[in-house]
Parts: sequence; structure tokens; C-alpha cells
Amino acid sequence: MTYSMEVAGLKRELPICKVTDELYIGAFICFGDAELTVACARELLNLVPVEDYDYLLTAEAKSIPLIHEMARQSGAAKYFIARKGPKAYMPDPIHVEDQSITTAGTQRLYLGRDDAGLICGKRILLIDDVISTGGSLKAMESLVELAGGTVAGRIAVLAEGEAQERKDIKFLAPLPLFNADGTVKG
Repeated sequence: MTYSMEVAGLKRELPICKVTDELYIGAFICFGDAELTVACARELLNLVPVEDYDYLLTAEAKSIPLIHEMARQSGAAKYFIARKGPKAYMPDPIHVEDQSITTAGTQRLYLGRDDAGLICGKRILLIDDVISTGGSLKAMESLVELAGGTVAGRIAVLAEGEAQERKDIKFLAPLPLFNADGTVKG
């Protein structure tokens, strides 16, 4: 089963994937789709004026190509990736906990103190591919706050389910939730 949709002027077929017996989602994945990544980055950059933020930040991993393309298109020399685990190259990392519907259990997001130092006192635009429950977004907000920065905005390619009603995010297109038979949840 797939869900046909248009985003950033491109049509795609999203596989419908089981999360629980009662919840299925349309899997939106930019990985390997250069055309989609470039188009979505361009349209996301149109949602928030570049003068409204100092840096871009996303969580590992699906949004990495998207944030990289956004930085390339906007001329940003630096952007940040909140990693799912501490890395040897991260000096004295800071972290927060995260809950996501697409990742089982609790996960953590990490930033090295060097990146946290650059975020301190700056306006940070949060990027995600899909916002659903808002767990990853909340964790990124907490990480920015822990680093001493300010969240300047929240943008995503898609807002899934109830996230479509949120007034604190901007997104390119809505994405419904699905029943086991592939019909849209009412």
C-alpha cells in the first residue's frame, strides 16, 4: 500500500508502514532522492526569512541531507546535527532525552560542548522532515535551551496527524495517519 502525495511541487508514493496494530504512517524519506531533497530545502527556506535565525539544527538522521541542502542553498557556512549517541570527537557532550513514534524506546540527542558554545546566545531554526508527536522537536528545543540558545522557529517538510493543527510550526504539506487497510484515519 502507498499514499500518493505532492510536496514541493513533486509527486511521490509513500509506503504505508505499521507502527502499531492501530496506527500506520506514510513513510516520507528524502534519503537517496536528490530531486526531492533539493526541492524541499528550497521551499523550506521560503518559510522563514534568513535574517530571522543564526543557525540551522536538526536531529540525526533522516533530515541530514535536507539540512545540508538548506545550508548550501542559503550560503550558511555552519549547521548543527543533534546526534543520537556521543562521539569520540565531541568534547564533553551535553544531551537530552527524546521519544519518537518511529524509534522504539527512549533515545538521547547529543551535542558537543564546542557546538553548544556556538549555539549559546544565538537564534536557532529547528528543521525536521516530519513532525508527528513532536517528541524529536521537543528534544531539539531542550538541547538548544541547554546550550543557551533561543529557538527562532520550527519547520518541517510534513506535519503528520495532530501536528497539522500546531500553530508553532510551519510545514510544506500535511500527512494523514492511516488505518491497517490503508484508509486515512478519521
